[in-house]
Amino acid sequence: MSTPDSPRDAFPAFPAYPDDHRSGFACFVGRPNAGKSTLTNALVGTKVAITSNRPQTTRHSVRGIVHRPDAQLVLVDTPGLHKPRTLLGQRLNDVVRTTWAEVDVIGFCLPANEKIGPGDRFIAKELANIRRTPKIAVVTKTDLVTAEALAEQLIAVDRLGKEIGVEWAEIVPVSAVAGQQVSLLADLLVPLLPEGPPLYPEGDLTDEPEQVMIAELIREAALEGVRDELPHSIAVVVEEMLPREDRPEDRPLLDIHANLFIERPSQKGIVIGPKGQRLRDVGTKARKQIEALLGTPVFLDLHVKVAKDWQRDPKQLRRLGF
Repeated sequence: MSTPDSPRDAFPAFPAYPDDHRSGFACFVGRPNAGKSTLTNALVGTKVAITSNRPQTTRHSVRGIVHRPDAQLVLVDTPGLHKPRTLLGQRLNDVVRTTWAEVDVIGFCLPANEKIGPGDRFIAKELANIRRTPKIAVVTKTDLVTAEALAEQLIAVDRLGKEIGVEWAEIVPVSAVAGQQVSLLADLLVPLLPEGPPLYPEGDLTDEPEQVMIAELIREAALEGVRDELPHSIAVVVEEMLPREDRPEDRPLLDIHANLFIERPSQKGIVIGPKGQRLRDVGTKARKQIEALLGTPVFLDLHVKVAKDWQRDPKQLRRLGF
């Protein structure tokens, strides 16, 4: 499947759609860990973006495609906008701002269980400079708060818009985990899209290359349980994907060889774990997710390598796909 360079690249036209059919791009923005990726997955109905309780889990724009009889909604899940401390952080912020300029509607995600803070205000001020693009305020993680606390947060979000000068097209509370008001959010986003034909074939749920999705699933598994030991020093590159030779047609096996890159030799032991147990656990978790994604049995071969200070090194960043 081809991957367009930007949301506005040309797509083939698809026949048999209603005259009032709408199609376009929406992006979810917000500070790190605001629930953007979980919401994207809930709207698409399957996992297209990795999730973690660690901030800055998303490192590039992920497109999830929502198919409806009246519309095709392409969701662009972006990294969390943050104060960058590394070259990688600067590039992630560049990805966010580039995406904002290219979409038809912006969803600003604010968690219901956290008070509006400086990070939210910083993003709201940035959004205020984007005049023509409609903006929906999405209050996420509503399953974590009481009705009273949710009402207070909705009022605070409305007040934030008035203070900063952002006019919300809608303010909608959702819980992606509990599935509450997710379909309502889609109903509110669709009318803000331009009329036009579908942009992707029926059945496509993402335009992410398989190797990128596999690398992300491995990274997600590697991030679990690391806590503060290894916040975001892990990058994953799939080096090779080949069907195992001499296998019967009814028992295929896909060999996947991938490298996990960390920044310092001292981090290697953390990823591998005592007697290699942690790396084996990562492989088991990732393999199950990859097999579900590809629909075929997988042999996953993982190796841990050091790429010194890769988050700050332009050459290393290019090598790792950033």
